[in-house]
Amino acid sequence: MATVGAFEAKTRLSELLDLVERGEEITITRRGTPVARLVPMRGDAEAERVRELVADIRETRKGLTLGGGISIKELIEEGRRYKE
Repeated sequence: MATVGAFEAKTRLSELLDLVERGEEITITRRGTPVARLVPMRGDAEAERVRELVADIRETRKGLTLGGGISIKELIEEGRRYKE
C-alpha cells in the first residue's frame, strides 16, 4: 500500500486513480498522519454476493426467539425499569 501526502495526492490524482483502478490501495496523509484511503470500488458481483448473504441471514433469523416467550421490546422495557 502506497502512502502519499495530501499535496502530492492533489497534484498526482489522475496517476493515483490509475493505480487504484489496478487494485492498489493508497493512504493519503496530512503532515504525516493518515487521513484517507483510496481503495478500488467493489464490483457488481461482490455487491450481489453481499445482498445474497444478507438475505440468507434474514431467512435464518425467521422464527428464532429469545426463549421463554420474551420479546426484545420487553427486555428493553425491563432494562429501563431496573435502577440500582
